[in-house]
Amino acid sequence: MKIIGNRTASCNQNDLALQDTIYIISSKWKLRIIKSICVGNIRFTEIEKSLTGITKRTLSKELKELEINQLVTRNAYPDQPSKAEYKLASYAKTMIPMINEMVRWGIEHRQMIIKRQKTA
Repeated sequence: MKIIGNRTASCNQNDLALQDTIYIISSKWKLRIIKSICVGNIRFTEIEKSLTGITKRTLSKELKELEINQLVTRNAYPDQPSKAEYKLASYAKTMIPMINEMVRWGIEHRQMIIKRQKTA
C-alpha cells in the first residue's frame, strides 16, 4: 500500500469523525427531538406530542442519550407531579445548520422522486 504524505492518517481521522457523528444521531428520533426542542417544546409531554409515533419509553431513552452526549440539558423541578424541562446545550446549537441543511436536502430529494414518478 502506497501512502502519500499523511493521507491515510487523515482519511482514518475523517472516517472516525464521521463514525462519531453517525453514532450520536443514529436513531430515527434524535434529530427530530433536537428540532422539537429548538422550536420551543421543552416539556416531555410537549416533545412527545410533536413527534407522531414515538413512545414514552423511547423518548425517555433518547433524551437520556442526548443528555449523556451533552446535547440536551434536563432541569427537574420538585413539583407534584414532577416536572422537567429540556433545553439544547449551547454545543448542540452548532448542529442546527446541519439539521436545516438536511431538511432542505430532504425536501429537494422528495420533490425529485415525485417528479420522476410523474414522468415515468
